[in-house]
Amino acid sequence: MFYIIYNTFYSLLNIFFLLKRKDLKAQINHNKFMEKKICLTIAGSDSGGGAGIQQDLKTFAALDVHGVSAITALTAQNTCEVREVFQITSDFIKSQIDVIFDDFNISAAKTGMLYSSSIISAVSGYAKKVPFIVDPVMVSTSGDILLEEEALSILKEKLLSRAALITPNIREAEILTGIKIKNFGDMKKASEELSVYAPVLLKGGHLSATDILFYDNRVYKLKGRYIEGKFHGTGCAYSAAVTAYIARDYNLVDAVKMSKTYIQILIENSCYSGKGAEILDPLYNLRREAEKIGVIEELSKNVEKLLEIKNIDMLIPEVGMNFGYALKNPETTGDIAALNGRIVKVRGKARTSGCVEFGASKHIAGVILAASKFYSEIRACLNIKFSRDVLQACFNSGLSYASFDRRDEPPGKSTMEWGTAGALKKAVKAVDIIYDRGGTGKEAMIRVLGTTPSEIIEKVAGIVAE
Repeated sequence: MFYIIYNTFYSLLNIFFLLKRKDLKAQINHNKFMEKKICLTIAGSDSGGGAGIQQDLKTFAALDVHGVSAITALTAQNTCEVREVFQITSDFIKSQIDVIFDDFNISAAKTGMLYSSSIISAVSGYAKKVPFIVDPVMVSTSGDILLEEEALSILKEKLLSRAALITPNIREAEILTGIKIKNFGDMKKASEELSVYAPVLLKGGHLSATDILFYDNRVYKLKGRYIEGKFHGTGCAYSAAVTAYIARDYNLVDAVKMSKTYIQILIENSCYSGKGAEILDPLYNLRREAEKIGVIEELSKNVEKLLEIKNIDMLIPEVGMNFGYALKNPETTGDIAALNGRIVKVRGKARTSGCVEFGASKHIAGVILAASKFYSEIRACLNIKFSRDVLQACFNSGLSYASFDRRDEPPGKSTMEWGTAGALKKAVKAVDIIYDRGGTGKEAMIRVLGTTPSEIIEKVAGIVAE
């Protein structure tokens, strides 16, 4: 009792002294805030939320910089069209930018839709303050004009020459240079011509998935996977990502390369939010991390349920059990959670060694990766003991099955991925179990597949009951 009272008193005393030092606490919090880099976006507002200011600020947040903004135009816009544009006055745009620079320590800035000569002239004066990434927005994804024709010469004269980087897409590069771009050679020619103003990131998304960075008289070829479709806000997110990485003190080449990787991921995981083009979600990676928490919780809960099944120890193979559960659309073993130990038999009872974490299992992960390529709904797997009796129990409980023979395995292949893929190729639909009869030095095994860990538990309970 004395020990409890002593510790409680000691804790309260510490809290008292911490609260007394409010000045120090405020200073610490202030310093923490100041460590976060700040990026400015000067662009138009997209009422559909897929591009412009909205997309820039989401990208900044996703890449751990604080975003501030100056709005140049309001658009009545969705994924299908830009219905109307309302231009903000140059004086008010300057007022927005001035008030930001008066208060914030801006590390980098980007421009998007500037729309008119007067806005470009007003904005260009700030390009010497910090690195300016200029995204020369001219035409929307839906084909609507976002830059007045007479503003083109002012854009070249006053802004491009002051940029730290210019990020045109194919169509914008054609307008700026007059070069018709049909292939990679044309991209090189156009980027070289534009480099008289500043370094150039020419985005090839409308032609291929390959971009060009022309910097310091050198061409960097940035390859990607081409994804068929129409995407809204890619240019905004791309240039915003470069701005964020520049603000975080990456050099230009690394900032562009990292942004390319980031945008590739966003395009591959875009979604239909409206009736038109697909929208990128800059917070995809954060949602992915949040999804990991749910996966770990669900799997951990069902590991406990597995241990509670009566006679579950009868299904534990000599190498032990492992239980895996994947994120949606897994790409690598790092997307799959499993026990970093095994479920083993100790004195006739099932016991776990280790805890659930991502990337913990190569074998179970290999099965899930291979199976999910055939049937994306398959995200969970548990290996159990193979025997004639257990296999018959699987059949008796109504589970569908497929199998593979280790003797047919070609050299240099991952057994789990090769075997699972081979078994599912022969199956006409998704199956509940995949088994093999082992090989030299390899234990025979049954793998139970399912959409969730809970479904696996139901199937295993049915096997044990037989």
